[in-house]
Amino acid sequence: MLRSRHAFLSLLVLALVGVAALAGCKAKVTPIKTLLDDPARFDGQQVNVAGDVTAAVGVLGYGAYRINDGTGTILVVTKDSGAPREGARVGVSGTFRSAFTLGTETAAVIQETTRYTP
Repeated sequence: MLRSRHAFLSLLVLALVGVAALAGCKAKVTPIKTLLDDPARFDGQQVNVAGDVTAAVGVLGYGAYRINDGTGTILVVTKDSGAPREGARVGVSGTFRSAFTLGTETAAVIQETTRYTP
């Protein structure tokens, strides 16, 4: 009886430590300015950004919206979950795609994989 109680308590402690570790794990958010300053470095890479939606359009599950994180803005496109409303605060994981850089302007987009509340 004592041995099984000890085993149970050990498992309980491990489970609590695991839950605490997972709760503390947040995806590393990259500032949008960093992405746009060196787009070739991030092209085709999975990135995470978070910010406020400044413009949005969505129809039949497809959507496009702009996120501003205070360092810059970037367009996010989705074909699964539509667009959040303007003013919403969102976090996005997705694939960064750089189209071109011309002078100080970089055309880039993130293809949304997952959206979350930061």
